[in-house]
Amino acid sequence: MLPFRLPAVDDHLPERGLATGALHEFTAVHANDMPAAFGFVAALLGRALAEGGGPGLLVLSRRSLVGFGRPYAHGLRELGLDPGRLILAETTTDWQALWAMEEALRLRAISTVAGWIDSKVGLKASRRLNLAAEGSGILLFLLRPAGADEANAAVTRWRIASAPAPRDRFGCFAGWRWRVDLERCRNGRPGEWLIELSDVELGHAAHPFRLAGTLADPALPPGAGSQPAFRCAG
Repeated sequence: MLPFRLPAVDDHLPERGLATGALHEFTAVHANDMPAAFGFVAALLGRALAEGGGPGLLVLSRRSLVGFGRPYAHGLRELGLDPGRLILAETTTDWQALWAMEEALRLRAISTVAGWIDSKVGLKASRRLNLAAEGSGILLFLLRPAGADEANAAVTRWRIASAPAPRDRFGCFAGWRWRVDLERCRNGRPGEWLIELSDVELGHAAHPFRLAGTLADPALPPGAGSQPAFRCAG
């Protein structure tokens, strides 16, 4: 179980955190929020690896990267995710990405499995992931395209949007901030929060998230953020 260490969020989850051995689904509010949604998942992945042993696996479908580029090591590190503890796999198709995630879950050699695909995941595919993860103690995250809302077996569904980043005393961007909507939670209840990444050192991210103020900096344009976690390829 991975708690947010934010009572306002954990109180909405049946185990006061993200349950292991079950599928947690993430998607973006709009297509241009996908990098923000990826950043939120990466921050969660970094938090999970900081608390547990073993490497993490991130599986990316090539289709999901179109228009965004590949993850950038310095951007991941800014989100609290140590690239040295991450196995990165890229597949040609979404089906291959789901297969790779399922096989990794069955091997029980990875502490956290995350994937990013660009297609729908119905009941059959999501149940296969849940069955592979069941009893493993592995955290399982799946990032889906914006607007995904079909029924599946995920125990939670989170919808993420970018939010104007806070500024430091010099007027520079000071960190990541997201609008986080827990849209569906089995045996829990939905909720919505403005969450930002704490200023923590890599590897000591016991409390990486905090609730942000209800009003963001009005001087920043909507969707502004800090240094991106992506570097465009080509």
